[in-house]
Amino acid sequence: MPKQMSTARRTSIAGLLAATTLTLALSGCATYDVTAPADARADAPAADVKAKDARLAAAGDAKKAEGKHADGKHADAKKADGKDGSGDAVDCRTAKCVALTFDAGPSEHTDRLLDILKKEKVHATFFMLGQNHVDKRPAEVKRIDAEGHELANHTWSHQILTDIEPNEATRELSRVQDAVRKITGKTPKLMRPPQGRTDGEVSEISKRLGLAQVLWSVTAKDYRTNDSALITKRVLDQTERDGIILLHDIYQGTVPAVPGILKELKKRGYTVVTVSQLLSPAKPEPGMVYRP
Repeated sequence: MPKQMSTARRTSIAGLLAATTLTLALSGCATYDVTAPADARADAPAADVKAKDARLAAAGDAKKAEGKHADGKHADAKKADGKDGSGDAVDCRTAKCVALTFDAGPSEHTDRLLDILKKEKVHATFFMLGQNHVDKRPAEVKRIDAEGHELANHTWSHQILTDIEPNEATRELSRVQDAVRKITGKTPKLMRPPQGRTDGEVSEISKRLGLAQVLWSVTAKDYRTNDSALITKRVLDQTERDGIILLHDIYQGTVPAVPGILKELKKRGYTVVTVSQLLSPAKPEPGMVYRP
């Protein structure tokens, strides 16, 4: 039975049509659902909204308690914030949020990137490749998880999922799921199709594997340049509220650009979050395509 379009989604039909138009251009197929982060939040079930509000209240109480005690203990606040990039210490319904994402790692640059993110107290979503990345760098995968970032799937070998047989596409995604779960005990809930190319078949495969699809609104095209200043400018020129920034932690010029990007985003009033934080109180829906 066709999926019913909610009231919130109908109210932003212009934005959805724009997103669907892009997807149509990429894949030639419209047999799947596309939504934007703001619409996902507005569509969140009442129970999820109530639960998030309760967690936000608990986090606020923990911060107040922290201020009253010199020992600086804040375990409750950490608990409310989560350990998987989906914490509730931020509310993108009211905050000016943008999601920061990195594709195609981990690589030799990832540890430096994690040092920067830790220093800046920022969490990101890592869409990881399996072959020569997850399988060769399990320590970095463990660190990404341990430091509260979001684990996500970018296929095993970066094959274009719309160009291969369904069983091959399934294997491209499931191998990363299995590898990440073996390393961390956690299974990714998000995936990014290479080149952003998806269609109805890919969406059905993603749904069966429990994966939501995440596209982007900001790209520095850092695969074409190592000029960190140019990468920074491109990101800042394109960033708007509820955007999703796409960078790669595999290129020489990208990681050096991150401190300047974060500094200026914070100066402009942005809260930098993971994809799941951007969607919250909605939860990523398997098979759905999320695009700002």
